[in-house]
Amino acid sequence: MITTLRGSCRIALSLSLVALVVTPALAAAQPAPVPAPAAAAAPAAEILPVPLNPVVPAAQRVCSARTASGLGTRVLKEAAGAKPGASDYVLVNYIGYLAADGTVFDQNTSQAFPASGVIKGFSEGLQLMSKGSVWRFCIPAGLGYGEKGAGPIPANSDLVFQVELVDFKTESEVEAMRAQVQRQAAQQPGAAPAAQKPKN
Repeated sequence: MITTLRGSCRIALSLSLVALVVTPALAAAQPAPVPAPAAAAAPAAEILPVPLNPVVPAAQRVCSARTASGLGTRVLKEAAGAKPGASDYVLVNYIGYLAADGTVFDQNTSQAFPASGVIKGFSEGLQLMSKGSVWRFCIPAGLGYGEKGAGPIPANSDLVFQVELVDFKTESEVEAMRAQVQRQAAQQPGAAPAAQKPKN
């Protein structure tokens, strides 16, 4: 039994020595890796790509102006034209992240909602934007979710949003669009007839 173990040890030791000799020879025979081309210099623009995960650098968590309410703003891409009102519906691309550490808590593209249907700071910021512009909002906790927090947002958190205002429509324009969709649906073959209002 001892002889067998000694024989096995000799074989294992021999194989290890062979591996030590062969491995460097194989490595030397392989062509050297081609270095990756140098990355092009990053553009100076501060616009973040959408979607973005998961942490935003500190330099992109600050704003350069402040409104009377305390909302911080920074225009990242200018645009001219009309601005949405509180009752208008907006279509936006956005990224939301915590001011403290840059953790992204929400992001979306082509999101539609009433301008007044969001937290105060976001709503106020939307009404400052023109269609096609990109802004950063620095929202203090008092204009955000305050002491309650929400989902991944801790209580008393200052928030930062990058927002692109893709489009906006008035409430009457949205209603007209809905009516048109309903008319088109009713004209489709096999569509169920609209419900009749009961007569009094």
